[in-house]
Formats: sequence, C-alpha cells, structure tokens
Amino acid sequence: MQIGETIRKYRKERNMTQEEMAKRLGVTPPAVNKWENGNSYPDILLLAPIARLLDISVDTLLSFKEELTAEEIKQIIAEVDSRFQNSTYEETFDFIKKTLERYPNCEQLTWQLALMLDAHRLLKEVQDTDKYDLFITECYTRALESKNEDVRYSAAESLYNLYLRKEQYEEAEKYLEYFSKQNPERKRRQAVIYGKTGRKQEAYKAYEELLFADYQILSAVFNSLYMLALQEEDMEKAHYYVGKQEALARLFEMGEYYEIMGRLELAAVEKDEATVADTAEKMLSSIQGIRNFTESPLYGHVVFKNTESDLFTGDKMKQNLIKMFKEDEAFRFMNDNARWREILEEN
Repeated sequence: MQIGETIRKYRKERNMTQEEMAKRLGVTPPAVNKWENGNSYPDILLLAPIARLLDISVDTLLSFKEELTAEEIKQIIAEVDSRFQNSTYEETFDFIKKTLERYPNCEQLTWQLALMLDAHRLLKEVQDTDKYDLFITECYTRALESKNEDVRYSAAESLYNLYLRKEQYEEAEKYLEYFSKQNPERKRRQAVIYGKTGRKQEAYKAYEELLFADYQILSAVFNSLYMLALQEEDMEKAHYYVGKQEALARLFEMGEYYEIMGRLELAAVEKDEATVADTAEKMLSSIQGIRNFTESPLYGHVVFKNTESDLFTGDKMKQNLIKMFKEDEAFRFMNDNARWREILEEN
C-alpha cells in the first residue's frame, strides 16, 4: 500500500474529510487530494503530524513492514508469476524492483523474487541477460544477512548456482561456507567445484565419502522401518525391509556379512531354525572379510581408518557373535538344534 492509499484508508476510518484533515495540518484540501491520488507526497516534516492525526505510527504511514506474512508473500509471488506469463521480462523486472523498494527488509521476499528473475531469464531466453546480474546478485546477497537460517541457506545456494552457471568457480566456492559442515549438500557441491577445476582426485574422494555416508544412513533408515514393522507384527513388511537392506548392501558393495546380517533377527523372531542356522554360519564364515568394502573400487579414493585393534572386527567380533548366539534369549529355541550346536562347537 502506497502512502497516499494509507492516508485515505485511515482518514476514512476516522470519518474525516479531506478538508478537515487539511485544516488540521495547515495545508490545502487539494494537497491532501494529491497525496491520496499518488500525484505528490507530503513534506517530510508533515509525516509525524499526519501519523499523530491518523493515530498510526510513521512506519504504518510509510507502509514499512520488516516482515510480511507468509500469505502476503504468497500473494505477491502469485502476482509476479502472472506478470511473467502475461508481460515482458523487462516490465516484470520493473514491477519487482518497485515491490522490493516497498519491502526492503523482507529477505524472504527479496530472495524469492530474485530467484524468479534468475530462472525466468533463462526460460524466456532474455536478451542481454547479464545486465540483470547486478540486481539479482545484490538481492541474493541481501538475503544472506537474514536472521532466518533457511533464507540464508537458500540465498547461498542461489549464489552458488549463479556463479557455477557463469563458470566463476572460485566465486561459487565462497558460498559453500554458508552450508552447515554436517550438510552432505556442502560436500556434494564442493565435489562439483573440484571436478570443474581439475581437482579430479579430490572430487572422487568427496563423492565416494558421500556414497559411504549415504549407505550408513539408508541402512539405519531401513532398520528403523523394519523395527516398526515388527512392532505392528507385520511380518510381510518386515521381510520386505530386510530384503531392501540386503539389496542396499549389495549395491554399495559392502560384502556378504552386511548383505545377510538382517536376516538373522527376523528368522529368530519367526523361530525359523533352518534360516537362523544357515545365516549364523554364513555370518561367522564371512566375518573375517567384514572390511572388504574398503578394497572396493567404489571407495577407491577413501582413506579408511585402521581398526585392527577394534573389538568389533575380525576374531574379536567372531567371539562376540558366538557369545551372543550362546547367551541371548532370542536364540534359546535353537538349543536342541543339532546343526546349531555343531556350528557353535566348530567356531
């Protein structure tokens, strides 16, 4: 809302005529009429008296809002989208500039409108597209100062993509600092920069580390889904998730141990003696190769820590497994199984 519209709105709410307002302020009625029609603006010295007369703040009078509501932003975005469809890029650009002049401190809106300008100049194959760079980058940079973490992240992402597209890789790399170090997207985007700037080995390493981390996360997710299925006593779904875990381990070349380990607990829950015995035997025989994934070409550039002294690898882990098989109540039903006893005795 422009200042003239604000004056008209609050003047009418107080049942005040233009003549009455003019008299109270010491100006002419035509002056008030020009304000309200947007043909001129009040003198700066009159802003405070006008605000007091209308019983509003100067910020309200100037239509200043630090933040817009989500619904207000949505309405502005819809209006801009409509203009992109029905007007020229240049006309929509001018509308966006004027809109942001009205809401200079709304970083969410600033980022979103800049993103729309950035995207549509590519979609519409706008001529002389570089002349809009300064305005768009200034908007993104302004959004970087937002108190809202999501807005800062989005602005950094937009600047990264803009400079990547322009093949200004050093500039693009700067904005990765705005990504959390725990965010895998930071590493993936860094890997892209490595690849684009000839640092191939670093790119391989970053991508492979992401793969290994993703396996661990996805495996944990499937295990959690499996546990939920058990709680619901949905055995069909439990088998489905165990199958997915096996396929996942196979895809990520984790080795036989990781491929079959999910079957053991499910077989024990179902009191499936043959599957328990078969799985346990395979786990015990494959445990010495539990770190074979470190030799897979899929992780050829990853430096894995030496875990020779780790209690959960090699012989130590085998001993722990046998102890679990012997003492865990989940396997008590196997005590009378001849093959089971033979497996434990041989190991």
